[in-house]
Amino acid sequence: METYLNLMLIRFALVAGVLVVLALVVFTIALTLKRRGRLDQVRRYADPAVRAGLRAAARRLEDGPSRNRRRDRW
Repeated sequence: METYLNLMLIRFALVAGVLVVLALVVFTIALTLKRRGRLDQVRRYADPAVRAGLRAAARRLEDGPSRNRRRDRW
């Protein structure tokens, strides 16, 4: 049991470490774009894609898991 808990703790640490590194990379990219004055331009290009992704996620959450099960049956 102790070995399993150690493995779970290591897995959690790896996931948390990857998330921290990813957040630092995104922050660095945003800071660099802001300093060069291109952050607004990137926002204009990314805004439609982000909105479409959020709409798709909202539709998926509204439908719920039961819709997917019904679709698999037919």
